[in-house]
Amino acid sequence: MKKVLNAGSGPVNPERLQRTFRNGGWQEVRMDVDPRVSPDIVGSLEDLSPVADRSFDAVFCSHSLEHLHPHDVRSALRGIVRVLKPDGFALITSPDLEPIAALVAQGRGEEIAYESPLGPITALDMIYGHAASIERGNYFMAHNTGFTDERMARLLLEARFDEVLLIKGNCYDFYALALMPQADKPQILTELRNGGLDFTE
Repeated sequence: MKKVLNAGSGPVNPERLQRTFRNGGWQEVRMDVDPRVSPDIVGSLEDLSPVADRSFDAVFCSHSLEHLHPHDVRSALRGIVRVLKPDGFALITSPDLEPIAALVAQGRGEEIAYESPLGPITALDMIYGHAASIERGNYFMAHNTGFTDERMARLLLEARFDEVLLIKGNCYDFYALALMPQADKPQILTELRNGGLDFTE
């Protein structure tokens, strides 16, 4: 059984884990900064010290890194490299500032861009964090930085990943696949394609 660290998992919700990791061959370990969501590990991405070196086959970050301050993103990515096995990989998804900025430039920053499990999402939600959640007192939902796919790729390579592949998502987001030096790229690409993410397009 391979192990995936779901970093910034939020509440227990199997549907939030990317389909690749829900095929029965993966054990999910949930990590979150908010103890109220009962994670397996209470902690933040900028300090992965509670996680042992080379202990995970994959790290999954879904809309997590944008909650960090810019200076903490680099330490978070270095930490992800440290906890991954030499043949592991990271799968990261984040709002994509490029199309989001286009909405703002068109005067559509407060229009509903899409519907999510949290409710309607605007461009301003994608930039600053989910306003309705923050209004209810969940300040963990605030965003402190943002990414284009180009910035994410550059930061991942600076963190010493061997190779980075990117694809655009369907909701003003992107996916980044970051491979460790000994990763079996064809096998990983096949697994991800079977899980609905095709990095070969």
